Amino acid sequence: MRNAILNLEASRIREVANAGIGRTDVLPFWFGESDEVTPEFIRQAAIESLQRGETFYAHNLGLPELREAVAEYMSALHPRIDAGRIAITSGGVNALMLAVQQLVDAGDEVVAITPVWPNLTAQPAIMGATVRQVPLVPKGGQWTLDLDAVRAAVTPATKLLIVNAPNNPTGWTMTRAEQQALLEHCRATGTWILADEVYERLYYEPSPNGCAPSFLDVAAPDDRLVVVHSFSKSFLMTGWRLGWLVLPPALVEGMGKIIEFNTSCASVFTQRAGVVALQRTAEVTPRVVAHLKACRDTLVPLLAEVPGVQVAAAKGGMYAFFTLAGYTDSLALAKRLVVEAGLGLAPGSAFSPQAQDWLRWCFASKDPQRLVQGVERLRGWLARQPR
Repeated sequence: MRNAILNLEASRIREVANAGIGRTDVLPFWFGESDEVTPEFIRQAAIESLQRGETFYAHNLGLPELREAVAEYMSALHPRIDAGRIAITSGGVNALMLAVQQLVDAGDEVVAITPVWPNLTAQPAIMGATVRQVPLVPKGGQWTLDLDAVRAAVTPATKLLIVNAPNNPTGWTMTRAEQQALLEHCRATGTWILADEVYERLYYEPSPNGCAPSFLDVAAPDDRLVVVHSFSKSFLMTGWRLGWLVLPPALVEGMGKIIEFNTSCASVFTQRAGVVALQRTAEVTPRVVAHLKACRDTLVPLLAEVPGVQVAAAKGGMYAFFTLAGYTDSLALAKRLVVEAGLGLAPGSAFSPQAQDWLRWCFASKDPQRLVQGVERLRGWLARQPR
């Protein structure tokens, strides 16, 4: 087996979740998904496709209807994007891996802004790249970008810069000025940017287009920029495994080849569901965002009242990221909370060494009372600890 695979670290989030397997009394907030099912009309579109017998291969880059629907959807939020720049993928994870496979050679240098979902740093490592991490800086529970540190890390030797904003796990979002500055710097160094923007619609600040700032708003079509999106979060479609890439025109043909050698294509019935989801976005995404904001505004004030907790409301995403005074080993703490409090959270150490003493709480709960119960369990557990 390749050393790059042998050296991969197992998911610490899964490690915590495994401690709760078989326990019906645990409130699970460890994974990044809502407990609300996909809207019925989206499910029905897939059912009707299957009933029509659409069980065969599709074009590597996706159904023309879905590529057009994605282009229209994206163009309503950002400057015009042609359908010819869209590649449909089998999920956002697949989109990220495909992009890394297309751009990164063994021995290349990759820079990632962290804390970040561990797949984003593992994927270039799988390709044999050297991954350098530039950490965000926590200030009073909020995480901020040290732009000068990123500029110093990204040199002409850097093949790829990976940015996830709105960020999982911290909720950090980029400003338009920060995006412009990074884009200009990467133009000068010849560095590609891989922008994971799957949470762009889960944004809670005032915005003219209803989403977080995007690199697509400041980049030219032929810039060295690849943007990743997914149906998972904004359309309640995590298990469907459907996503897309926005690519420079020069990369599209090659991406079709890579998809052929990975999955061949996304399933047709899943893509049919995606078309309907995009056509009826107004019936799904605004409600999802409003509900998630209510969940955030339920959880964060309650957490802030817990003695020893430092937390700030995330501007985007679906997570509360917080510290608990006196506890510095987040993996050990998360395991204890599962067993002793019936509370399932993700350890910050899963996302970067700099987040070793942080915990991530996914607040995407269909019933916000589950969040209230979770805080009560945390309070009760703390009250039982030796002083």
